[in-house]
Amino acid sequence: VRSAQPPSQPRSDYQQAVTPDILIQNLQSSLADKNTENYMASFANQTFTTKTFTFSASASAISQFPSLAEGWGLSNEQQYCNNLITKVDVNSPITLTLSNVTSSSYGDSLVYSASYYLNVPSIAADLPSNYQGQLTFDMVRDSRAVWVIYFWQDTKTSSLPSWSELKGRLY
Repeated sequence: VRSAQPPSQPRSDYQQAVTPDILIQNLQSSLADKNTENYMASFANQTFTTKTFTFSASASAISQFPSLAEGWGLSNEQQYCNNLITKVDVNSPITLTLSNVTSSSYGDSLVYSASYYLNVPSIAADLPSNYQGQLTFDMVRDSRAVWVIYFWQDTKTSSLPSWSELKGRLY
């Protein structure tokens, strides 16, 4: 009798995002699991909504990485996520911790704001491990009644680099 083969699919805690809270849990899990497909499912896709995903980087990151100001959309986000996953040890989760959460609901849309702390256990010497700032997500329910993020604003709030700076380094 031979040993069972390890699963070919990455671990996944993904659930259909029928509430904004599940969407946030999916985002956190997709980072921890390093699962690009689930990560990208958190963002507006024009197949299911008229909204176009855009990312607004922190001002300090734009000054360091001008490409962040050039209309960052889904393809940029996917390339960043793929590059991120290759820089992290396969057995080390990327940890996103959110605090000071506020949200305002407007029917089928919601504005979600939180302070974040992102830990990236990097295998690259030139990549810092800790990022901190304030994020604002504009969310909407798409045609599948699934919550997605269509606008992401990042703000630097401390001496630690912001998430935008991580995106700029890895894009």
